[in-house]
Amino acid sequence: MWILRLNMSDRTYRLEEVPAAYKNLGGRGMTSTLIRDEVNPLCHPLGPNNKLVFAPGIVTGTAAPTSARISVGGKSPLTGGIKEANAGSAWPQHLAWMQIKALVVEGQPKEKGKCWMASLKWDAKAGKPKVEFFPADQYKGKDLYEVYPKLFRRFGDKVAIAGCGVAGEYGYANSGIVFNDLAKRPSRYAGRGGLGAVMASKGLKFIVTDGQGAPSVNIVDKALFEQGMKKLAEAMRTHSVTQPKGGLNTYGTAVLINIMNEAGGLPTRNFSSGRFEGAAKIAGEAIFEGNKKRLGKELYNHACSPGCIIQCSNTWYKRDKTEHTSCVEYESDWALGANCGIDRLDDIAEMVRLCNAYGLDTIETGTTLAVAMEAGVIPFGDGKKAIGLIRQMGKGTALGRILGGGTEFTGKAYGLTRIPTVKGQSMPAYEPRAVKGIGITYATTTMGADHTAGYTIGPEILSVGGKVDPLTPEGKAALSRAFQATTAFIDSTGHCLFIAFPILDIPSGFEGMMEECNGVLGTSWKSEDAAKIGAEILKKERAFNEAAGMTKADDRVPEFMRYEPLPPHNQVFDVADSALDSVFGEL
Repeated sequence: MWILRLNMSDRTYRLEEVPAAYKNLGGRGMTSTLIRDEVNPLCHPLGPNNKLVFAPGIVTGTAAPTSARISVGGKSPLTGGIKEANAGSAWPQHLAWMQIKALVVEGQPKEKGKCWMASLKWDAKAGKPKVEFFPADQYKGKDLYEVYPKLFRRFGDKVAIAGCGVAGEYGYANSGIVFNDLAKRPSRYAGRGGLGAVMASKGLKFIVTDGQGAPSVNIVDKALFEQGMKKLAEAMRTHSVTQPKGGLNTYGTAVLINIMNEAGGLPTRNFSSGRFEGAAKIAGEAIFEGNKKRLGKELYNHACSPGCIIQCSNTWYKRDKTEHTSCVEYESDWALGANCGIDRLDDIAEMVRLCNAYGLDTIETGTTLAVAMEAGVIPFGDGKKAIGLIRQMGKGTALGRILGGGTEFTGKAYGLTRIPTVKGQSMPAYEPRAVKGIGITYATTTMGADHTAGYTIGPEILSVGGKVDPLTPEGKAALSRAFQATTAFIDSTGHCLFIAFPILDIPSGFEGMMEECNGVLGTSWKSEDAAKIGAEILKKERAFNEAAGMTKADDRVPEFMRYEPLPPHNQVFDVADSALDSVFGEL
């Protein structure tokens, strides 16, 4: 197993044997450990001393279901702290097949304004990976929908691509790193935290991988691995959320629009209400029925990455039956829809398409637009003008660059007080005043406001893993702590976080996940070890953030949420500071 380092100062590379201390790491555990160990927490995120780390999960590259995930880590330009962003794609499978535990991008080119791409493939004669660098200046400033087909023609249909768009080139704090989906679209994003700008700051435009002929993942105990794989797959196929033609496969993640709206926890018009009167027009059900009407047939969803059996990624079609965009995820649908007061799916789809084309995080983009609407730049609900603002971001105009700085930057530029961010990162699609547990996760996670860091929506809204009252603060610190620790482990396995739905309700599924990891690594982890291992990852991330200057004062929701009651429940965020401080204090 190797750690592959790309030195962008002189465009060289080297392979290192994985140190013993790293041999059981993968995904987020690997990225956060390397960043903690090798990056100065006080460095500038876009300077030469930051590093960008790509790490496939522990079981990525195997036949484990829904496991083709990549973790990307670095110091975030958005939060100023540690960042792990996650995506599903064939790309991390190629790394795993070449037995690369982590790919680390270091240094910066001496030539200003130049950029390159790296081609990574298996050298059968040498029995190890090989890297070549090529100029990529011809792709700068281009729409990624235009560029990716050219890259596939150049390098072949079986490669996979990671890259950054113009948002990264402009240094936007809301730029992501984009991977191709199974249809070769540039649409699978490690979106949050501005890591696209970190990649661009390294003078690296694309990394093209080709794992053909590589030896694949070494599995220490194949029988145990296969036993665990079967248990997990069975749990996923029988759980109501993840089963074929279940909620996610039929209506996609946007099935949550109506659910959260009914719960009064769908942030609307820049977090001024928990209900949106236009929710039914943009929900997953509306996407399904709209496609059915336009195409004349039912259209079920597809996988974002190889081996996914949940298959929750949708495609929205135009009236003329041509594809508009993929994928209109719940978070994108909400951020560019309800949070902006926009209820036209065609407008939302166009904004998603533009974000994909430019390399923008749809969550941060939508919340930034909502803040701009609050400031009076354009009216709430005006989809066409919202599209125009995203186009300005893509062109790098003066206003576009302000918006590219993210929600907090834009809110401060316009002198607003209702700025829904934590540690500089915007809140996603769950209102903390209506769902107190997720608010604690937003406040205390090492990543800045991030629902995926500790998804208490499971028990608070969906009755998965138990059922608790979303409006009470009681017991929520412990709930968030447990979810954050377990999530850090799941992010390290290489599985999609959506496996949490079945494994929380079906113990054999949880056992299966652990047995898969044990089979690959030769470890003897039990189910209860997941939270312990995850807690160690969180401690490393916390240590980095503290060294970067973060304190308990950064583990708070915005002040307005403590004094502005949120309709329809008219709740404020009433979780005590002592409860917030206890989340990490008891790890």
